[in-house]
Amino acid sequence: QVQLQESGPGLAKPSQTLSLTCTVSGGSITTDSYYWNWIRQPPGKGLEWMGAISYSGATYYSPSLKSRTTISRDTSTNQFTLQLSSVTPEDTAVYYCVRSYYYTRDFDSWGPGTQVTVSS
Repeated sequence: QVQLQESGPGLAKPSQTLSLTCTVSGGSITTDSYYWNWIRQPPGKGLEWMGAISYSGATYYSPSLKSRTTISRDTSTNQFTLQLSSVTPEDTAVYYCVRSYYYTRDFDSWGPGTQVTVSS
């Protein structure tokens, strides 16, 4: 059973770059046909897909966040990371790392989520 765990600072200041890491256990991030996503949920709002990195290392971003988002991976540690630049209080949210399967597009494994607050 694959498990995902987010880590990173819970507080960021406006204009800073937020960096979060997802550590994956019980499965490899290079396993064929699986994608590794970042999804967030601002307080009182729905889930927002931010982007993903595929098993082969290809990246995909939400058009609304593409200019500020970078997703990368380290296959030696089985981790993938999210960098979000120029954060504002509107980026305050619970951030989740999530696995999805290419053929069904199901988000089938979720990390517990990590709260990030952007405030001066």
